[in-house]
Amino acid sequence: MNMKTLRQMAKTLNIPMTELSKPDLIRKIQLAEGNFDCYGSASNSDCDQLDCAWRGDCLSESVAASGQAQ
Repeated sequence: MNMKTLRQMAKTLNIPMTELSKPDLIRKIQLAEGNFDCYGSASNSDCDQLDCAWRGDCLSESVAASGQAQ
């Protein structure tokens, strides 16, 4: 999902528009929707949130982040 779409979602959910990274903005949206703010935090591609709208992108983000940490 691109940042323009994320900003539109944030506006709809009354999330203040600040200079947030994509992962941080998604976490704010997750909280506003009543979900866990766990985007990008899955370890070893292990995630039990099977119905999460962000799951595919999140797991990719988690893998990329773990590769950078090495």
